[in-house]
Amino acid sequence: MRILSGLMLLLPLTSPFAQAELIDDVNDRGELRIALEADQPPFSFRQDGHLTGFDVELGELLAKELEVNASIIVTDGSDLLSGVESGKYDVAINHVAMTPELQNRFDFSAPYGYTRTPLQAGPVVMLAIPFQKGNPAFQTSLDNALQRTRVDGRLAALSQKWLGMDATKP
Repeated sequence: MRILSGLMLLLPLTSPFAQAELIDDVNDRGELRIALEADQPPFSFRQDGHLTGFDVELGELLAKELEVNASIIVTDGSDLLSGVESGKYDVAINHVAMTPELQNRFDFSAPYGYTRTPLQAGPVVMLAIPFQKGNPAFQTSLDNALQRTRVDGRLAALSQKWLGMDATKP
């Protein structure tokens, strides 16, 4: 009987629902690990030895809204999304298009920007922030942070500063 009761105590630990939420990890660390490439102006690039651009400032803004530090990690395209998928990074803020293929692999924030495909008058593409699937509390926190920046105009101002237009609306 003792073994059975001991096993019953361990059962919740093996449940997929016992998985720690990403927002708890971010809060425990006190930082949001943000992956991006640093060679794509005006989104992210080095200027006078400092990392800057739309994606960099968006990441810093969202981390501040989440009340944690932004830890910007420069990586290359081959590691960007696989690093998010494996948990090496919390998010990728790298003007990622929310495609059906990527939605099978990741959960996404609400869209923060819109663009058109390079074709003349092509379809509108939504830009959003991918993170590991199965983190609804993180998604809510991230979406709320984005919404606050949208409502008070900081997101539109950031878009105007770096992109020369308000790309926050379709």
